[in-house]
Amino acid sequence: MLRSRIPATPDVAGVAPAENLLSLGFVSHKKGKNQILFPDFVRPSAVKSGICARLKLGGNNFPVKSEVKRTSRLVSYGGCIPSVLRALETFPDLDEALKPWEDSLSSKERTIILKEQTDWRRAVEIFNWFKRKGCYELNVIHYNVMLRILGEAKKWDLVGSFWNEMQSNRIMPTNSTYGTLINAYCKGGLNKAALVWLSDLYKQGMEPDEVTMGVILQTYKMAGKFQKAEQFFQRWSSDIYDDCETQKGYGLYTYNTLIDTYGKAGQLEKASRTFTQMLGEGIVPDTVTFNTMIHVYGNNGRLEEISSLMTMMDEHHCVVDTRTYNILISVYLKMNDIDTAASYFSKLKVAGLEPDIVSYRTLLYAYSVRDMVGEAETLILEMEELSLEIDEYTQSALTRMYTNVGLIDKSWSWFEKFSYKMSSECFSANIDAFGEKGHIHLVEKAFSCCLSRQKLSVLVFNVMIKAYGLQKNCNKAAELFDGMIGYGVVPDQCTYSSIIQLLSAAKLPHKAVYYVRKMQEAGLVTDCIPYSVVMTCFAKLGELQTAEDLFKEMISLKIQPDIVVYSILINAFAEVGNVHEAMNYVDSMKSAGLTLNSIICNSLIKLYTKVGYLREAQEVYQFLKLSEDSPDVYASNCMIDLYSENAMLGEAEEIFDNLKCSGKANEFSYGMMLCLYKRLGQLGEAFCIAKEMQTLQLLTSSMSCNNIIALYANNGRTKEAVETFRYMLASGIPPDDGTFKTLGLVLRRHGVSKEAINQLESVRGEDAEVGLEEWIEAICSVLRFDVNLRHVGKTKSCYNMEPFTLNLCKEEFALNELGDVKQGLCG
Repeated sequence: MLRSRIPATPDVAGVAPAENLLSLGFVSHKKGKNQILFPDFVRPSAVKSGICARLKLGGNNFPVKSEVKRTSRLVSYGGCIPSVLRALETFPDLDEALKPWEDSLSSKERTIILKEQTDWRRAVEIFNWFKRKGCYELNVIHYNVMLRILGEAKKWDLVGSFWNEMQSNRIMPTNSTYGTLINAYCKGGLNKAALVWLSDLYKQGMEPDEVTMGVILQTYKMAGKFQKAEQFFQRWSSDIYDDCETQKGYGLYTYNTLIDTYGKAGQLEKASRTFTQMLGEGIVPDTVTFNTMIHVYGNNGRLEEISSLMTMMDEHHCVVDTRTYNILISVYLKMNDIDTAASYFSKLKVAGLEPDIVSYRTLLYAYSVRDMVGEAETLILEMEELSLEIDEYTQSALTRMYTNVGLIDKSWSWFEKFSYKMSSECFSANIDAFGEKGHIHLVEKAFSCCLSRQKLSVLVFNVMIKAYGLQKNCNKAAELFDGMIGYGVVPDQCTYSSIIQLLSAAKLPHKAVYYVRKMQEAGLVTDCIPYSVVMTCFAKLGELQTAEDLFKEMISLKIQPDIVVYSILINAFAEVGNVHEAMNYVDSMKSAGLTLNSIICNSLIKLYTKVGYLREAQEVYQFLKLSEDSPDVYASNCMIDLYSENAMLGEAEEIFDNLKCSGKANEFSYGMMLCLYKRLGQLGEAFCIAKEMQTLQLLTSSMSCNNIIALYANNGRTKEAVETFRYMLASGIPPDDGTFKTLGLVLRRHGVSKEAINQLESVRGEDAEVGLEEWIEAICSVLRFDVNLRHVGKTKSCYNMEPFTLNLCKEEFALNELGDVKQGLCG
């Protein structure tokens, strides 16, 4: 039965029915009582790409006929056809051109005449002339030719008119009609409409032929709907061969399409199996087949199979083309093997082939991102000689390359060379290249250039703010942000997030929160992240009330806080030891349906450690042990501290041993165990811990050194105490009040008066460097040391003893080299 509407699409195709196509940009065209929906827009054709172009598959990859007329000399037809075609090219008026054959053209001759027209307007004119004459019957073949011509010209309204005309004249569409329509709409980029025609074809009890099937496969593939492509093929294959006793094989065209589809879907095994089936059925692969298989294996890192395929290509006498080499170059670049990729570029030339624009751009971009200046410049010269244009993505990569290696003048010259034709995206990439290396003057010059070219966009402003952020120039970043509207550019989510992050990192949360609220007014706050960034900053600065106020503001705006927001507040109150407020937020978090995570558990353990809540800390620690996230070293150290405070040696040792076994025990773990053993009077264990810390090089802080000095000094081991002090100074660890307090006790035990020690501290208080020298002199004198002080000077760690040698009296000590300190400590 004839229909007057475009067919509805079956659910299996995943496309809206015809009634909904208005929402896809379709308009209604009427002819009499009949109505059909067709698109009134044209999508620009895409650039042909390798395999697809060679296969002649897919919407945008089909070649489109030129508008330039072909002469009749290029067409080898018998009978009157050459004369008719010459007449049509010579005389614009059809009555004059066709007068000699006015009543004698056969149906086949009319088909050829229509098919040979390269201008859709002329074809429509001739078709209408045939209708006006009344002596010519126009059949479905003539309509199919017109549908193809109009489809190639993307005249969808006329396609609809001719379809409606067929129905009005009761001309039944054939399988070829539907194939023509599907092919035309796929080529025109209107894939959903093509699938609607496919649905109608099925409703008429027809099956697409193999070529049409290939077009539809390509349509699904280009849309990334690989599963639907496979389902369609399986259905088509089943429908075609269900009634056959033996399943027929497919043609090369079909196999190439299938392999490519499986490859793009990442289904290596299916692509390989299809290739094997194809060979088993005696179908000889062509260069397109091998290129596709090389690409598939290359994307999966299967280099051995690629070598086998290259051998097989030679066996099948398939000529390796430029596309083959381009694929090999791309594959090895993906494997980060730049040398092999470059070797294939050379082999391409040796093979007598010409590298194309893809060859050059692929390798040039690879050289650029690897900062291979010499190699990149060699390729650039070749491209200039061949008049090959460098694309803007490679251009910006080259700018970044020169900037990275410090060739700033070349970098700017390269930028200027292309600035006249840069897109906004390219400007932003170049600005970002300058900004990441801190060349703010070039950033601003590039921005001015972008402004003069009227290429400003939100992306350009985003990278400008990033560049100022890297320089910690908050004022200029904020000034630029505030001026965006004046340039006619509206900030996006990224712009707001950048300025909020920048100001928060600079400890300017009061300014940052201003932009959070502007972001909220603009309707760009979609989650709690902007608030959490500023709340973190307020919490670190101790402004807990402001952080809480922002939390309440979020709630009032119906922005749901996540686990991070709660952890910020819980951790902040844990830091100040406010159990009540911290637990309030824990309860709120649970009420919101969120569960404890390791961050919050660590915060709670920290809180309980501060206030001495042993039982509560044990409960949380046990929860961590049973969860997927095992306790980290921080939480474990807190528990050791709590157990130490409560003299619970066994529990502390259990955690400490677990940390050591897992390799997580750090300086603080050892330090707390040392203090615990010392507190419990287990000096043997304490001395062992001290030696382990020295052996493992875990003496990096004044606190750890002071603990060990005190341990030795308080137990009469003056030698080890002084050696630890010497190690401390040689390692650049600044001694503090605790260090000198312990050393003062050592001197007091050796008869130095309290007044003399007070005098040493007084000198140190006035001049740290002189005071240190006085302390060293006193220690060496009292303990009978000879001093050879090579260098004492201030460094960023306060002191640097490079390295001074304490020549100890032989009868008391036997160390002569500073390098012996560690061995002495461990022995």
